[in-house]
Amino acid sequence: MKKVLLTGMIGTLFAVSCSSANQAQNARADFMKLKGNWEVSSVDYEKGYKIKPFDEGADAKCFVGSQWNLTPNNNTGSYSLSGGGDCPTVTRAIKFDVNSEKQFSFKVIDAGVKAKNVTAGYVLDFQNQTPTTFTLVQNVPFEGKILKVYYNFTKK
Repeated sequence: MKKVLLTGMIGTLFAVSCSSANQAQNARADFMKLKGNWEVSSVDYEKGYKIKPFDEGADAKCFVGSQWNLTPNNNTGSYSLSGGGDCPTVTRAIKFDVNSEKQFSFKVIDAGVKAKNVTAGYVLDFQNQTPTTFTLVQNVPFEGKILKVYYNFTKK
């Protein structure tokens, strides 16, 4: 009886560890699919508010058409706003990652600054990934509630 119980426990442990390994491999494969050039095709949020994301001082609508270059193998990238109207023209280097909870985190790396010295950044929910699209959802606290901003990306 002890041998059967021990064998069952070892089998369960093996199955759980294989399942965790498969989940980690799948998460890594999904992360690697982010490689390339992306464009924000739309930004959706409750329009009664003025949202200025990522400390750019620009309205969220300025991010529509922004270009994002992501290189997952070294977690680097950049985004560029093309300007026009009230929107600034800016390009920012970033370091990014997607964690096991499907959160996309990034921090802006200014010229001459090492990424390890940057402690502030942004965490967005990573959703609806396909080979050519994904969505980032930013939760913005405002007057005791959370406003959600949806950044819809399309592969270029």
